[in-house]
Amino acid sequence: MVFLTRLEHFNAAHKLFNPTWSREQNEAVFGACANENWHGHNYELYVTIKGKPNKETGFLMDVKKLSNLIKERVTEKLDHKNLNVEVEFLEGQMCSTENLAIGIWKQLEGQLPPGVQLHSVKLYETPRIFVEYFG
Repeated sequence: MVFLTRLEHFNAAHKLFNPTWSREQNEAVFGACANENWHGHNYELYVTIKGKPNKETGFLMDVKKLSNLIKERVTEKLDHKNLNVEVEFLEGQMCSTENLAIGIWKQLEGQLPPGVQLHSVKLYETPRIFVEYFG
């Protein structure tokens, strides 16, 4: 089994705010992330796939095709967007990094060539905070 990881980057804004809570409760739980004027992150996205290399090419998957898939299904939908209001696959959810990683997984799931599986999505919100999701 070979694991291959592609790194992509996007920038996006969001806020963490539960509309059923008071402003005070949101600020107590989410702190500055509940800022009503939003805040942004420079996200680093690691998508790891797994499988056996093709005998003819030696590749698990052409990395350019993997990059294009990630761009088409994920980063073009997220880059320079407001995650709370502009991203259809996050509609109705709290825009946490955890939910964003799950949403990215769902955007990529089932889109890989035969014999190649999605292994993980690792999403860095900051250099010190990241989420890993394994489906």
